[in-house]
Amino acid sequence: MTESSRPNSKVARVIEAYDLGGMGEQLEVAWTGEDGERTSLRDLADEFNRAVLDAAIRQSDGTIAETDLQSAYQTLTEDDVSSADRMRKRRELEAMGVDVDDVTADFVTHQAIHTYLTEYREAELPEESGDPEQKAEMLERLQGRTSAVTESTIDGLVASGDLSERDYDVIVDVRVICGDCGTDYAAGELLRQGGCDCGAGASE
Repeated sequence: MTESSRPNSKVARVIEAYDLGGMGEQLEVAWTGEDGERTSLRDLADEFNRAVLDAAIRQSDGTIAETDLQSAYQTLTEDDVSSADRMRKRRELEAMGVDVDDVTADFVTHQAIHTYLTEYREAELPEESGDPEQKAEMLERLQGRTSAVTESTIDGLVASGDLSERDYDVIVDVRVICGDCGTDYAAGELLRQGGCDCGAGASE
């Protein structure tokens, strides 16, 4: 598809406006799971918007740590943030030379990410594999990702003073319980062994 024939895309326009070179390919690789793990569209939208905020800060000759960037993004976008906290964060960013209204107007939704990937980049999801081992590995990678994101979020909130500073341990453990016998399995273990074997003896 030539550049002139590509559909209109807010994501593409924002990538160009903030000079986010390589972001399009990064989004596609993460969505399709080319590197072994697929990222959800909602997570991609959040990652993209954080990159936009980071770029806006850098363009204003400011700098911000990754944990502070995460905290700033959450303060600007999450519904449960108080208006006072949101206003305080806006003023901090504006003091750095960031036009907060312009930046937040350039934030995109997960639907916009999907349209960009499927229509602008013509990306397609790979066919789902039925291999239990691959499925188990995917679930375990997702657990690892959830743990990492949770730790990063906690660190960001501690750094911003919105969470008490303690020695927190994050545990992500997805369990599956058989409704017939009550046996408890780690999700990956259940997939690898082909299900619960509680009925094996009865069928022999």
